[in-house]
Amino acid sequence: MLAIIDYGVGNLFSLARSLDYLQVECKVTQSLAELQRAERIILPGVGAFGDAKQKLEELSLVEPIKELAASGKPFLGICLGMQLLFDESDEFGQHQGLGLIPGKIVSMKAAFEAEQIDLKVPQIGWNQLRIKNTASPLVQGLSESDFVYYVHSHYASDCQESLVADSEYGLSIPGIVENKNVYGTQFHPEKSGDVGLKILKAFTEVPV
Repeated sequence: MLAIIDYGVGNLFSLARSLDYLQVECKVTQSLAELQRAERIILPGVGAFGDAKQKLEELSLVEPIKELAASGKPFLGICLGMQLLFDESDEFGQHQGLGLIPGKIVSMKAAFEAEQIDLKVPQIGWNQLRIKNTASPLVQGLSESDFVYYVHSHYASDCQESLVADSEYGLSIPGIVENKNVYGTQFHPEKSGDVGLKILKAFTEVPV
């Protein structure tokens, strides 16, 4: 069974519907007991980093999530859920992340201003995925012509060792990251058509 963590900041319906289409048994839950029973876990998320981290703290899920990831279970963060996997974020102040992937989350707007890049923030829409680590299980079956759907105004930096794939949007925007059994996608696979379904399917087939 795959568990989707429900902490009030994720688009759970479309994600669960995608997994149902793939005929993957999934459970939307905030129960620690159910998370512990699950073979795989997904942490979705939309909104602001600090608010999401606070909701995890209120549900007493921060330390359990770290322990579940350390146990070796395949763990996937999506969009804001991916950002929470990192060490810290500067979104509306400084916030500590879960520390499961080395690196930090920074402002796209500030980076664009520093580099004099004239692009809209947030990035909303389809962008080409450039595969950097072909050995990652999440990109098996993908090609350089594949596009995925992004909605975000902050992005991961200082994470080259964990980078699996990126997209060019003025800068190199990490799209997929990986640290052992912990994975993250900045884009929304559940909104990325057949490519997104391939990525979700690949995650459900990562050996436990």
